[in-house]
Amino acid sequence: MLKRMFAAPDPGRTRLRFAARAVLGIGLAVVVCGLAGHSLVGAVTGGLAALLALFTVTDTTVRGQALTTALLPAVGLPVLAAAAQLHDHPVARGLTFLAVVGAGVYARRWGPRGHSLGVFAFMTFFVAQFLHATPRQLPELYAAVLLSVLCAAAVRFGLWCYERRLPPAPVVAPPDGAGLARVTTRQAIQATTGAAFALVVGQLVSEERWYWAVGATWWIFVNTTSRGETLVRGFRRLLGTVIGIGLGLLVAVPLQGAAVPSVVLVAVCVFGIFYTAAVSYTWMMLCVTLLAELLYGLLGVLEPALLALRLAETGVGALGALLAVLFVLPVTTHTITDAWIRRALRSVHACTAEAAARLAGDPAADPARRVAELEQLLGRVRLSVAPLVHPLNPLLSRKSRARRVSALLDECAREIRGLVAVAADPEASHDARLAAACWRVQAAVEALTGDGADRTPEPAPSQAAAEPAALAHLHGLERALAELAAPLRTPGGSSLVNT
Repeated sequence: MLKRMFAAPDPGRTRLRFAARAVLGIGLAVVVCGLAGHSLVGAVTGGLAALLALFTVTDTTVRGQALTTALLPAVGLPVLAAAAQLHDHPVARGLTFLAVVGAGVYARRWGPRGHSLGVFAFMTFFVAQFLHATPRQLPELYAAVLLSVLCAAAVRFGLWCYERRLPPAPVVAPPDGAGLARVTTRQAIQATTGAAFALVVGQLVSEERWYWAVGATWWIFVNTTSRGETLVRGFRRLLGTVIGIGLGLLVAVPLQGAAVPSVVLVAVCVFGIFYTAAVSYTWMMLCVTLLAELLYGLLGVLEPALLALRLAETGVGALGALLAVLFVLPVTTHTITDAWIRRALRSVHACTAEAAARLAGDPAADPARRVAELEQLLGRVRLSVAPLVHPLNPLLSRKSRARRVSALLDECAREIRGLVAVAADPEASHDARLAAACWRVQAAVEALTGDGADRTPEPAPSQAAAEPAALAHLHGLERALAELAAPLRTPGGSSLVNT
């Protein structure tokens, strides 16, 4: 965990800029809310709205990000109104909260925008419970949300829009399906079921802080697809919460809500949330837990018993998620891992074909774009096999095979990047031996994925001068694909895992 935090690469210092901009945007939002005369509750609401606007919006283009940010209040304000109006009606409040949970997860089927709006809707309802919002506070909370989203947008798209200088990231859609075969549909049902368990049991634990359990269930389902991913995320959430509570006893409780040091530490926690999110969910949850403790300290209600209650409610939420993924329309690790590996292998072939076309002199060929897509797919493969390589996984043979598959796919990516670098050289040449090697790569991918249609015939050899560097990368790619055949298939002919 420490290695992922302090030794993780940060190309172009993107994570650093992401975190620094978040502190600036959220700080501006809180200051503007204060200057507008809002209470502490309003300022906290505004700060959390700005945090969500800067954290959850992940569209691939700046224009798409701006549109999604503009839509956040349209989703959040009605949910905030419903949460405040139902404050004194527990049954209706709980049913509405569960509807928000299900809709928020189901919205992921529409890509990054659906995911962002779903998270914002859920967190708006959650914040209303966190602050015990009532109907008479709605005008102030509406103004705080609107001002804060506007401040976040001004910083993100005006003052510091570093994304304009970056190429748009490719969109990697989740595995296809229809009805209950669609992963987002199954997960929506799972999340709603798990949240219902967390809501009921959480209220038995505490009638006042029950929403912590629902929040734990919700966040365990975010950015996961399979049963294994969800279980690993639940473990990391619980671990981060435990460490954060221990740190809170040493830091937040002794402060007793002192304004200046608490605000400074809040800024540090915000930075930590954004900086660690991409590399360690445990570290992120540590920062989230400490942030919540500091906010409770500023609100004047923090005490050691409250921290113990948070741990208990987080455990309830994690148990709800565990039961849901195990017994309610489970999405197996096998199914998801197999789908992502197949897509990564097809992307390997597409990269190779695009590079070969570029070497053949086609100016329209763009292998760099294909490589970016491959990197995204390999990231999803690593996420899907994470449960198999987790230190607590007792299935050693599957762990070994998963590590081997990941290493060989990484080797494929390295050879592809080398091939693309050669293809980008205007002096690079092409001959039929390159085409033949590309054909063999296609055949190897088809053998691994089971695809065999529409294969072009193998070209005849040529005596023209080959590009040695390109051939070397293609031969390395062939070797890696050949070695992948063994760990990808069990003696019975099945795919990587059956979990």
